Amino acid sequence: MTVIDLGELRDEAPPDPPRRRPRAAGRPFRSIVVLLVALVTLAAAAPPARPAGRTLAGGPGAAAFVSGERVYVVEPADQQGGAGRQLVAYRAGSGPPRTLWRTLLPGAGAATAVWEQEGTVLLVGRTDSDSVYETVGLDARTGRVNWVQPGVGFPAGEALLMQVPEVTGRRPIRRVAVNDGRTLWSAPGTPDDVELSFGESGVDRLVYLPASGETAVYDAVSGARLVARDLRPGDLPTRQRTLLAGGMLLVVGDAGSSVTAYDLDTLQRRWTAALPLVGYAERCGGLLCASKQTGGMWALDPATGAVRWTDDRWAGALSNARGRLLVSTGVAPDTGSGTPLAVIEEATGRLVADLGVWEMVQQDEYDGRLFGVRRIRNSRQLLVELDPAAGRPEVRAVLVGAVGDCRAGVRLVVCRHTGGGFGLWRLP
Repeated sequence: MTVIDLGELRDEAPPDPPRRRPRAAGRPFRSIVVLLVALVTLAAAAPPARPAGRTLAGGPGAAAFVSGERVYVVEPADQQGGAGRQLVAYRAGSGPPRTLWRTLLPGAGAATAVWEQEGTVLLVGRTDSDSVYETVGLDARTGRVNWVQPGVGFPAGEALLMQVPEVTGRRPIRRVAVNDGRTLWSAPGTPDDVELSFGESGVDRLVYLPASGETAVYDAVSGARLVARDLRPGDLPTRQRTLLAGGMLLVVGDAGSSVTAYDLDTLQRRWTAALPLVGYAERCGGLLCASKQTGGMWALDPATGAVRWTDDRWAGALSNARGRLLVSTGVAPDTGSGTPLAVIEEATGRLVADLGVWEMVQQDEYDGRLFGVRRIRNSRQLLVELDPAAGRPEVRAVLVGAVGDCRAGVRLVVCRHTGGGFGLWRLP
């Protein structure tokens, strides 16, 4: 086992691991605006209603996850009967779903992610304590538990990068083999000073951010140091707030009034821009979108940091296509839940279409499409594809019997069903 000295690692609890998505997927989903698209217009364009011809068992506390042609249902521990947590694997092909295996899981906490990787089913969730995460590796053919380790496992090429976010009993970041949990290399220290950079296949780089001395970038697959540079020579030791976006390291100034961008491949300074109270940043088409902590968004030229436009209505970009962005506005709906969405021009920030309030379908796999649902009547959910190029919600199906809590893969969508358990539909 190789030991790589990265110094100390960051203590923040990481987001849910990405599951075969660009990061989007990285990473995190944002809530956001107001519906002006008439529901009657959408319903008129909708295809025939599609009852859930297939249902899966699942109690009130169960959670379902989609991976390819499989659905994994995590059943919580039975507090009265004494049965522990269970993971049930279903094959969901063209015919009726078939139970492949059922396995008892360690611990009693809630699962936050389940996906398949290299012939292994990986489950990330909390243990009995709300503050402790663990990752479980199971054989995808049999459901046998192969290994259990503390922390959150993130896909990183053919292996996992394990990060333990707990304040006490912290362990180093490690790269582990998927099939047996064997440590391939580790970074000694505590999670205080490392950011994870996400690419097409999960974590691709680790950025070591000490209070003083050299900032260093490491390859998440090999553990090799790619580049190192002292970004503030001669300055007093201090921790600065940082963001990773668009292949850049963004360092927020001490007063929170400016942002300096460094190229992640060379750590050479690109630009400094006056961006007071920036909260988050992400690549949005050919631009860099930075959200304000107080609401609103800047769109920057990633090469120079020049502000192309700014608008207080938009809060974050979810996707881009053909010179348009799908954005949220940060305006919470008056009643119910959902994400208010709009389509805007990438180059100018001008409003193209207000899409209204939709519940974003959580995606366990990502093929470039985003979906939303909205309850209409009689336990029916309207399923739409949210494509900024179209400029309107594209109706894909009316899910009869669906009552929310929907998740999607590339081929399947699963939702809570009015008859109990989960309904299963094939995506058009």
